Amino acid sequence: MEKKLYRSQKDRMIGGVCGGLGEYFGIDPTIVRLLFVAFALAGGPGLIAYLVFLIVVPDESTVVPTPRSSEERVDPDKVEVID
Repeated sequence: MEKKLYRSQKDRMIGGVCGGLGEYFGIDPTIVRLLFVAFALAGGPGLIAYLVFLIVVPDESTVVPTPRSSEERVDPDKVEVID
């Protein structure tokens, strides 16, 4: 399965960037958040990098397919078998 980078819907504080990066790299999103804050406070590109990720990285809802709802399920009694 191919890994995709996206902004997280379930683990977001502002835009889901750090949550998505944490899920992509398999680390705690809190560590990613601390790194962004440290770079921003140290005069580095933390805030600019966050804004770029916010614009460039797609939202999870546009990347990860949603499971079918109960209304969309196929009724086996209504399926026609073609021989």
